[in-house]
Amino acid sequence: MAVAEAAKTTAEQFTAATNVAFKEGVEKSLAALNELNAHSKKNLEAVVASATASARGAEALGAQAMAFSKAVFDTQVSAAKSLAGAKSVQEVVELQTSFAKTALETYMAEFAKMSDTVSASVKESMKPLNERVTATVEKFQAVR
Repeated sequence: MAVAEAAKTTAEQFTAATNVAFKEGVEKSLAALNELNAHSKKNLEAVVASATASARGAEALGAQAMAFSKAVFDTQVSAAKSLAGAKSVQEVVELQTSFAKTALETYMAEFAKMSDTVSASVKESMKPLNERVTATVEKFQAVR
């Protein structure tokens, strides 16, 4: 009977150890799944923040383009009136030269301003994504 008792005790210990190992495995899996879900949620939030920043940048760029178009139109109307009122060919040439110079300077200034807006928008929209990439790399490095 002692052998049977020993076998029963061994079987109970084996069963208890298996139950503990299974429970720990399930808990670790659930913890990993929760961590993965949290990581995925943060990634999604970063994508949404990036898209929002991109939309704001596009909106700002559109507003700048509309304002510039209106200013150019007003300047062209004014220039046309000035040219129509010119009293000589020399005056027409001077007015047209002045208009062309001013138009080029205005265009270059506006181009620089829009380039700055695009650059700032790209930087702002990439920031949340860069932060997530950095967090992911740091997490992988910590696991190694």
